[in-house]
Amino acid sequence: MTGSTAGVALITGAGRGIGRAIAERLAEDGQDIIVADIPGARENIDAVVAAVEQRGRRAVGVAGDVSNPEDVERMIKEGTEALGDMTMFVANAGIAQVDEILDVNIKGVFYSYQLAAKRFIEQGTSGKIIGAASIVAFRPFPILASYSATKWAVRGLIQAAAMEFAKHNITVNAYAPGVVGTAMWDLIDERLTARDGTPRGSALQVQVDNILAGRVSEPADVAKLVSYLAGPDSDHMTGQTVLIDGGINFS
Repeated sequence: MTGSTAGVALITGAGRGIGRAIAERLAEDGQDIIVADIPGARENIDAVVAAVEQRGRRAVGVAGDVSNPEDVERMIKEGTEALGDMTMFVANAGIAQVDEILDVNIKGVFYSYQLAAKRFIEQGTSGKIIGAASIVAFRPFPILASYSATKWAVRGLIQAAAMEFAKHNITVNAYAPGVVGTAMWDLIDERLTARDGTPRGSALQVQVDNILAGRVSEPADVAKLVSYLAGPDSDHMTGQTVLIDGGINFS
């Protein structure tokens, strides 16, 4: 067991990819997990609940839309009623589709931070809020202007929330993944290759060629950083957005 002490973590977008890896890693660290994702991801939610339970921890699945504050509040309520007081909230949910990007990546993050802090204050406990940024929060990508803007906003929200919630003993930090082998990066590769008229996979390969570590990140790489942010070793850290990209950007 590394990093985290026992507690209850709510993770949004936990049904697959980085969110699932975070759920599994925090379960290994001794956390009970509230597995949150959209209603259409019920099968994925159940699979992650089972994976957490296989690691000897308790888990419950909740479904909702993070861009709806009533859904966020309900997911917190359902999860904590089942597992007890929440000790951390990982606002992992995010999308790259333009039509809904502002709702999920900005409004959803804002509501998540606001309502997680509200719950910690009501509990009378300290807490950890962890958000999902990206390398594009430091250097935007071409044709991803809207996505890049939302992740810059996440960095700003992290800093403002850290200042506002410090008096309540709540820390707020974020992880900034690079090129990760997930469905979102498949979509980015599709857009870039369509723009440039190049073969599928070539845009992703260009990014890989610029990674000092020599490979695409895996969800587990990101989960290891979240394990640190969730654990006691990061108690004196707040307002930070930490790159985990294998050496693409430097902050």
